[in-house]
Amino acid sequence: MITSFELYNIFKKYELTFFTGIPDSTFADWMLFLAEHDEKLLTNIIACNECESIAICVGYYLASGKIGVAYMQNAGFGKTINPLTSLCNPELYSIPVLLMIGWRGEPGKLDEPQHKKMGRIMNLLLKDLEIPYVILPFDIGGIEREIKKAKNYLETNKAPYALIIKKGIINNKKSKENLLLNYEMTREMALKLIIDKFDQNEIIISTTGKTSRELYEYRDNHNEVHRKDFYMVGSMGCAASIGLGIALQKKGRRVIVIDGDGALIMQMGALATIGHKSPPNLIHIVFDNESHDSTGGQPTVSKSLNFKEIALNCNYKYSALIKSKSQLISELNKVKKVDGPSMLVIKVKQGSRKDLGRPKTSFIKLKNSFIRYLEDND
Repeated sequence: MITSFELYNIFKKYELTFFTGIPDSTFADWMLFLAEHDEKLLTNIIACNECESIAICVGYYLASGKIGVAYMQNAGFGKTINPLTSLCNPELYSIPVLLMIGWRGEPGKLDEPQHKKMGRIMNLLLKDLEIPYVILPFDIGGIEREIKKAKNYLETNKAPYALIIKKGIINNKKSKENLLLNYEMTREMALKLIIDKFDQNEIIISTTGKTSRELYEYRDNHNEVHRKDFYMVGSMGCAASIGLGIALQKKGRRVIVIDGDGALIMQMGALATIGHKSPPNLIHIVFDNESHDSTGGQPTVSKSLNFKEIALNCNYKYSALIKSKSQLISELNKVKKVDGPSMLVIKVKQGSRKDLGRPKTSFIKLKNSFIRYLEDND
């Protein structure tokens, strides 16, 4: 086991001080360390998605001749395949990037179902991509030897190399409370208001992470069926596009997408497609707590964005920014009466209940039930 500061000192020794990527709970303390020391000891850029992080590292290398580190969860590793097999390919531009990949879904270890397949095939995928990798050991001496070996490979071969990080390698003993944004509502509070305000005949798609868990638990606690909802797990950033695909087929039904700021930023180009197709029955609700809440509360870049205006500029027909319970109730009444696509951006506090449960029903059963609900209510 190694502390974040000890890991940083090793990276620094081998001139690896430029980091960019998407947070992963496998190395949550390391993410906090990067955020705290950005522009002091190192450079850290939280990217919109993993593909972007590779491109940022490429730009860094072109401009400085130095090697960047792209961190990610293995769930998002698949997004990097295009730039890794083109920009970084030794047969094309031959650009070295050090990948730091959190191993979710490690075979034999308890994890969420959406991580199982990538956890099982990650090493095979790296091999097929001809990217050498090492599973970091738990001792400090072994970690330094492997990082030194990686740096030598990167400099010699000018090609990508991967460090696989198991849960527990980086000591997460440090405890840091998230800075709770000073807003009236939590995400769960706002979610309950939204569900109660509609007529219960809507089609709902909820984004991956704690939002879907909170919606599932709400249904359970109120003895309501789950078939009205599509609880998305994995596929971060895809909820809005799923909603668009449904809205275009079910034109007589109201479709509600419940999204998050990190997920929306990851696939923000979807707003342009939604605006172009302009389904009047689509309502896009974004909970904005300026953080990747499900992986430990690491910051997103939403603080510098205006989702309300971005939606309107992408041809959404209505958009509103909401900061209070009374304002949310007012906007929910309004949005039901206007043609969409519409967006409600709701500023909420960070964090969730510590006793928040997880779906107990298999996702295949949930999917089949959802499909029957769509068929039965045409």
